[in-house]
Amino acid sequence: MTATCVILDIGGVLEITPETGWVQRWEERLELPLGTVHDRMHDVWRAGSVGTISERGVQEQVAVRLGLDAFQAEAFMADLWAEYLGTPNEDLIDYVRGLQGRCRLGILSNSFVGARERETALYHFDELVEQIVYSHEIGIEKPDLGAFEAACAGLEVQPGDCLFIDDAAVNVEAAQAAGMQAHLFEGNARTITRIAAHLDAGPLVPGRFLIA
Repeated sequence: MTATCVILDIGGVLEITPETGWVQRWEERLELPLGTVHDRMHDVWRAGSVGTISERGVQEQVAVRLGLDAFQAEAFMADLWAEYLGTPNEDLIDYVRGLQGRCRLGILSNSFVGARERETALYHFDELVEQIVYSHEIGIEKPDLGAFEAACAGLEVQPGDCLFIDDAAVNVEAAQAAGMQAHLFEGNARTITRIAAHLDAGPLVPGRFLIA
């Protein structure tokens, strides 16, 4: 059975996430050279994105590696989450909500341990789509083809029937390599037009081909 499907990224698509400069502010506050935070924390950030460290473990490592007390480490993590979560892209979210019942809906996100709980509480993405695939829960990040395969398998859809939307070109290219149709998010208007065209075309059937 075929089904038309739309799968979206979160950060930069469903969430508006401009850089806030929080890392640089912490480096200035701690009198550290620029780049020190990422140099010291890069393996922890990676572990958090694929779920090999707990959220508590992240905060503990922040305190140890940056020399922060418990209060400072909590404030550091609050700044991290403020940039990570951004603000909701209300117009696109409202449009996607209107697609419920017309197609299968999913989310595929490179994420960080703790993201599901926060995004559910703030934005209720669990009520917007049928399935959310987070990298920290499956241990695989985009552009790994396994991430796209997991999203399609979870929704029980064929890759060719899916339109994937992301703000990173490398992920769009990877989705296409996985057999999906894909669209680079550069604004709501063009994205909504692309989704509408995808829905009008319907699912692929034998002998019928669509160019992404």
